[in-house]
Amino acid sequence: MKPEDKKLPEHKLKRIVIAGGGTAGWMAAAAISKALGHVVDVTLVESDAINTVGVGEATIPPLLLFNRLLGVNEAEFMRATKATFKLGINFENWKDIGEDYFHSFGTTGKDHWTSGFQHFWLKGIANGQAKPYADYCLELQAALQGKFAHLPNQGLNYAYHLDSSEYAKFLRKFAEKHGVKRFEGKITDVNLNTQSGDITSLTLESGAVIGGDFFLDCTGFRALLIGKALGTEYEDWSHYLPCDSAVAVQTKSVGPALPYTRAIAHDAGWQWRIPLQHRTGNGLVYCSKYLDKESAETRLLSNIEGETITKPLHIKFKTGARKKQWVKNCIALGLSSGFMEPLESTSIHLIQRSIIRFLRMLPVAEVSQSDVDEFNSQTAMDMDQIRDFLILHYVVTNRNDSDFWNHLRTMDIPDSLKHKVELFKETGRVFRKDGELFAENSWVQVMLGQGLVPDSYHPIVNKMSDDEYGRFMESIRTGIVKTVNELPNHNDYVRQFCGAKQSAVHNPYSNA
Repeated sequence: MKPEDKKLPEHKLKRIVIAGGGTAGWMAAAAISKALGHVVDVTLVESDAINTVGVGEATIPPLLLFNRLLGVNEAEFMRATKATFKLGINFENWKDIGEDYFHSFGTTGKDHWTSGFQHFWLKGIANGQAKPYADYCLELQAALQGKFAHLPNQGLNYAYHLDSSEYAKFLRKFAEKHGVKRFEGKITDVNLNTQSGDITSLTLESGAVIGGDFFLDCTGFRALLIGKALGTEYEDWSHYLPCDSAVAVQTKSVGPALPYTRAIAHDAGWQWRIPLQHRTGNGLVYCSKYLDKESAETRLLSNIEGETITKPLHIKFKTGARKKQWVKNCIALGLSSGFMEPLESTSIHLIQRSIIRFLRMLPVAEVSQSDVDEFNSQTAMDMDQIRDFLILHYVVTNRNDSDFWNHLRTMDIPDSLKHKVELFKETGRVFRKDGELFAENSWVQVMLGQGLVPDSYHPIVNKMSDDEYGRFMESIRTGIVKTVNELPNHNDYVRQFCGAKQSAVHNPYSNA
């Protein structure tokens, strides 16, 4: 049959219903309404009576792409969400008590097409010519010195610290301007077609019925659609990531907002500290097998800076993922799809990935099983790769000061992670697969930071003479020092770019 003779299907999936608001729901509403306009009708159902978790405050660089796809003005978005810039995470007490390292965004040094920069650095460490690995990363040095500016050609890689509740409100205004309709009400029933098993509508406490052709489950840990109604199983990963509880509290700022997140390990988990423009977010993630709820709250409150402005919020969770993210005519987003602890700020990223993936696979008529299978395969791969990266922080460590760390250091790990660790230990190599989120430099920074030093390096490094090698390494380091010295103070830059009106600060790159 000729293409021109083939009859194309009629567009039938015109009504998309988003169950639940929060960050996941309003990110979906904003993206779908922006991308499709009047091609589909988008309705979001949420209840003011149901609180969202709302403690997500740190992000990773792909969020910049999401905001650009929406056409969002960065300064306006940051002002609305009280955001600051984030250049990475400082990991304290992870390798061992009293030892820190930094996982930065961006790259370290200069790679060769045959090998990453870590191979050049490893030779220098062996012969005494190299400085610490951290000296060769611009983002890392800028972060530690509290510096930031937008550089030409996106020369400084960054993300944000933000108020996720305010981000949801910001996206709600955006989505409603693009035609999204919001229904207030608590969902009491998810109605299924008795023959196909598809979701046909949602019944609200008021008696209202919201019908749709396709549904997005953003109902959080309750997973009313994907879990309760469609019975999709949850794969438990707590044997790999045993932290199952958190307590969070907000405090008044006591000093300048630094451009990085602090992740401070303790004997039963870790504590976060995230600086926003107007306050600091604090939280303690822990395993309830080794620390009880009351002790966790006491520990958090004794390890914060500044006066508390909220009451401690306790959260229980089980790390893992739905075995399928797309079932029938429903896709799970956010906490309903699964949860991996917030160690590397990946929750919002996974929401974003699934939204963009859904838009690329949006059915015209009936749902295609091929699309469903491909979506589930890609999403499972994303979550497996992120899971492995998180496990890495716990299993490669010298800590032996508590039962928690002794368990993690000696536990069995997925074969995929075991291979990556062994490969790096033997050869210094890291290979990424299928659009993997974390770059080679991320794996290298964490593995080196946690104390894993390779046994060898790539022979390409030996092509350089000692003098050539010394000039190469020093040129990278001095270039970074020069750039960082010219950057303005992060706190000043935030005030000038997106904060309250202040006298402008000089950005040496503003006219570049």
